[in-house]
Amino acid sequence: MATATTAASASTKLLTTAAAATTTAATAAAAANGTRSSLAGPLACTGQRKWYIFLASSGIVLLGGVLFVLVYRLLSHLAGKIGAGRAGAAGKQPENKEKTDDSGDEDEADESTEEEVEVGWLTEAKDWAGELISGQTTTGRILVVLVFLISIASLMVYIIDTASMKQTEECIRWSDSLSQQIDLAFNVIFLIYFFIRFIAAQDKLLFWFEMYSLVDILTIPPSFVSIYLNRNWIGLRSTRALRILSLPDVLQYLNILKTSTSIRLFQLMTFFASLVLTAAGFVHLIENSGDPPSFTNPNISFNMTYPTCIYFVIVTMSTVGYGDIYCTTSTGRLFSALVIMGGLAVFANSIPEIADILSSRNKYGGYYRKEAGKQHIVLCGHITYESVANFLGDFLHEDREDVDVQIVILDKHVPDLELQGLFKRHFTQVEFFQGSVMNSKDLSRVGLETADACLVLANKYCPDPDAEDAANIMRVISIKNFYERIKVIIQLMQYHNKTYLLNIPSWDWKQGDDAVCIAELKLGFLAQSCLAFGFSTLLANLFTMRSYKDDKAMPKWLNNYLEGAGMEMYTEYLSPAFEGLTFPMAAELCFTRLNLLLIAVEAKNDQGTESCIAINPKENIRIEQGTQGFFIAQAAEEVKKAFFFCKRCHGDVEDSRLIKKCRCKTSVAITAKSKSQSKQKQLQQQQQQKQQHQQQAANPRSRNHPGQGQNSLPVATGGLGDGGGASPGRHLQLPGSAPEPGDISHSSRHGKLSVAHTNPISLQKLHDQMDRKFDSTGMFHWCPDVNFEDAILDREQVTATVYSNHIVVCLFADAGSPLIGLRNFVMPLRASNFHYHDLKHVIFVGNADYMRREWKTLMNFPKLSIFPGSPLNRSNLRAVNINLAEICVVLSSKQASNLDDPTLADKEAILCSLNIKAMKFDTEAPPTQQVATTPPSSNNNVRILTELSMDDNVQFLEQDDDDDPDIELYMTQPFACGTSFAISVLDSLMSTAYFNENALTLIRTLITGGATPELEQILAEGAGIRGGFSTPESLANRDRSRVSQLAVDDERLREFVTGAGAVYSDLFLGALHRYGILCIGLYRLLTPPEEGKQTLKKRYIITNPPAKFPVLLSDRVVCLQRFTNQHEGRHSHGSGAASGGPGGSSIGRPPPGGLQHQRSA
Repeated sequence: MATATTAASASTKLLTTAAAATTTAATAAAAANGTRSSLAGPLACTGQRKWYIFLASSGIVLLGGVLFVLVYRLLSHLAGKIGAGRAGAAGKQPENKEKTDDSGDEDEADESTEEEVEVGWLTEAKDWAGELISGQTTTGRILVVLVFLISIASLMVYIIDTASMKQTEECIRWSDSLSQQIDLAFNVIFLIYFFIRFIAAQDKLLFWFEMYSLVDILTIPPSFVSIYLNRNWIGLRSTRALRILSLPDVLQYLNILKTSTSIRLFQLMTFFASLVLTAAGFVHLIENSGDPPSFTNPNISFNMTYPTCIYFVIVTMSTVGYGDIYCTTSTGRLFSALVIMGGLAVFANSIPEIADILSSRNKYGGYYRKEAGKQHIVLCGHITYESVANFLGDFLHEDREDVDVQIVILDKHVPDLELQGLFKRHFTQVEFFQGSVMNSKDLSRVGLETADACLVLANKYCPDPDAEDAANIMRVISIKNFYERIKVIIQLMQYHNKTYLLNIPSWDWKQGDDAVCIAELKLGFLAQSCLAFGFSTLLANLFTMRSYKDDKAMPKWLNNYLEGAGMEMYTEYLSPAFEGLTFPMAAELCFTRLNLLLIAVEAKNDQGTESCIAINPKENIRIEQGTQGFFIAQAAEEVKKAFFFCKRCHGDVEDSRLIKKCRCKTSVAITAKSKSQSKQKQLQQQQQQKQQHQQQAANPRSRNHPGQGQNSLPVATGGLGDGGGASPGRHLQLPGSAPEPGDISHSSRHGKLSVAHTNPISLQKLHDQMDRKFDSTGMFHWCPDVNFEDAILDREQVTATVYSNHIVVCLFADAGSPLIGLRNFVMPLRASNFHYHDLKHVIFVGNADYMRREWKTLMNFPKLSIFPGSPLNRSNLRAVNINLAEICVVLSSKQASNLDDPTLADKEAILCSLNIKAMKFDTEAPPTQQVATTPPSSNNNVRILTELSMDDNVQFLEQDDDDDPDIELYMTQPFACGTSFAISVLDSLMSTAYFNENALTLIRTLITGGATPELEQILAEGAGIRGGFSTPESLANRDRSRVSQLAVDDERLREFVTGAGAVYSDLFLGALHRYGILCIGLYRLLTPPEEGKQTLKKRYIITNPPAKFPVLLSDRVVCLQRFTNQHEGRHSHGSGAASGGPGGSSIGRPPPGGLQHQRSA
């Protein structure tokens, strides 16, 4: 380190000595020429140039510095040799330990201490200098940035001098030249920085040949020489442009450049810029000076200014050479040749690399700029053309009112051309950003903290559903970790993965978080279709936004179907005109006056803090102020009529289209105020409810213990409860009404109900009910564990038993296929609002190993059997009496992603459906299932409901239809008839959950049969469905409506459609008033016998027909039927479970009614 300090001092002395020598020479020259040379103007001295003196100063400094380092190293080497020789000689002398005294030891200690102090000081100085030039400290970064800025300023001074000086060398006093003064001040700073870099250099010799050192040597000494010579020479000051190469380092110190791509781009750009600027300065010097040594032939053909030289260098480097400007000096031409050779390398490497970087820059980067007054949502997960197109088609549908929400899509993959085209078509409302949800920086780029919600899409065709769910749950964890208050709506494939969401601390349904489970909803749709055939199509059309326009060219049945398919489910607050009305009265008012179908209302408990959805409740529930209703209508505009309806202003208005906002502002204001008050109360007690939620989840066993009131989760996503519509254990604030026979009085979970109390249940009746087992929530039928072997049917058992009115499930799955969660299919069929003898026996036909894995979740449900074998084997189908079954459901657990052609994923399901239709049977349908106007037929008429993965495969299910293969799924005959179901229709549930979470709650309640968050908490424990005591509290949960399908010629409905002019309003109002049955649609034959010869026995669904729509005796009615304590089977001739008909027969004895007959349509 002594070398570093000494050499640094020597370099400073060399610079001073060189300046003094050049000054002496300049003084002598001035004396010889006389003082007139400095007084005759700047160009008077150009006859005798002194450029060599400026160059000599730089050469002397460079040579002196190199020689000094070499000499110092030589002397150090010699000194080391001499010191080593002396140490060796001293080592050979014998040591006299006895003569060693304490004073000698102290002297040696002092010498070693001084040495250590000296070495430590030099090391510290070197470390200090290294930190300054490396930018590791704040002072160092400031110094590095300052040196760079001063270098650019010095380059600007040089450019100004080239423009102001007429020649490259001028005689001017230093005191009169502002540019020289500024340049000298800059060079003093460069000299100090040079000294610091020299101290920090590891190799002092190589330091003198570094690029930045050569730049300093070529520019610093000439600035001092110009003071003594009173001259200004342009010289090689253009080499200051090489300092531009340090710009990427400076930007990294300032934390501006962070990515490798941006750093490399700046390196290439600064290299090209510094090379051009330096070369242009050299051309400018040569062409304006002439060839050495005389410098008498400057370029007079062109005005070679510095900008012109830059242009010339760029043109020359590109090897274009336009010829408009060229060098006339020999030196300039030689340099041009060198520039061309260097340009070939630069343009062949640097320029293409720069172009590649610029062209490959992510055009989907940047940040989302939120517009004032506009909300936006973030869409992520499985982003493809199909998933995004389905989502946008429903989210941005014209029937939605005032959708002013920006959709920001975040995905790590670059969108393909098809997806880019979709974005361009919706560029005003859709914006795409490339990034990962797992990266907090990317979440910040899309403005997640200010977003209204974040929606996570799933790949419905993934080969591993559990892996897909795990990936999406990880995305939710990342999103909640970034901003825990964001509302998240996620698509999940498997129901059992729903429990993992509960492990996320910030996951809270009260904030709007929700999970749309594909398996749960899909199997729920299929299960409800077993109870009311065609209901899956009806409900799927309700939450999918579609428009209807009458087309006379279409068949009559298709027009009727599409008019119903255009209906959607909406929510709206009821006006004060509805206050005090019972639900049937409110439903009648909406149907007759507003042309709306009211199917449910939102009711509150005593405190007004909890709400639940009451579906078709009984008369003991009355409408209160600020009650929210659930409607089926064509558009959101029509539902507004329920909010604007006023008795005083619209009492005599017959045309519902004239019901607009009236001048009765008071009533409207009251309703609006009730909305805000209701929301405010919910927010105030949100924390208290959350704590109660956690306490109840921690002790689920105490919920149904005898003698204790149940503690239900305070949510509105439960099943149906009191009055046929409330959630289980929900305690509504109900006005008093006359007691109804059969109503069960029970204590409140949060206090007593204001419900009209009924007569107590007799002991005998309660004893009978105790025999029936239900789960701990009272929502489903339950039985003790059934061993898998006991549930397996062999051919002998099947032959000895005649099954009828049962449900056959043809399941295609291998032993290792992913579980689809058959529990979600069985639960709606085992809802407690069915009587036990109404339950349909379910027989699964499929792989035994696969069913063994599923059986763990099915063992506690009654009336389930398994018949091992292939569903494609006709003998297996005949063994389970498929011709006598209520319905056959075809399911598949196989995925499409592993196949070359995705459409082949449905090959087993399609082949099975066609196989069943081709089978011939000799028996006839049972009399209870025949339509009165249809004679018995010996043809195959097995009801089949097929689940499809791909929409396009629906064309293969029906060979006798006229469907165009290119039409949408919902317009095909199999879907309209309810014989097929595709999971693509569930895509619309994401937008439904965003716009109206209560509508999703209602849908989930309808199709799951009453699954509640309380039950989900129990299932999350992993113990499965647990049995509970049949207490009055749990039995009260049976009192809820269910989906049914009744024949119009049923003895309960026939009286309302007598006569030739029967219309739908007669049936709707009569069934509602007399039996509390809420009709929501018709299931009609494609060619009804009343309209002519019957050629097709297929039926199609008509959702919410108009009031004047004609009703036929051959029609069936899809309705919401209340629970009754008495068996209603004797009143119905409709479909078995829906109408209360007999269930599947027990094993070993024939079913009621003896042998079954072939079913008609």
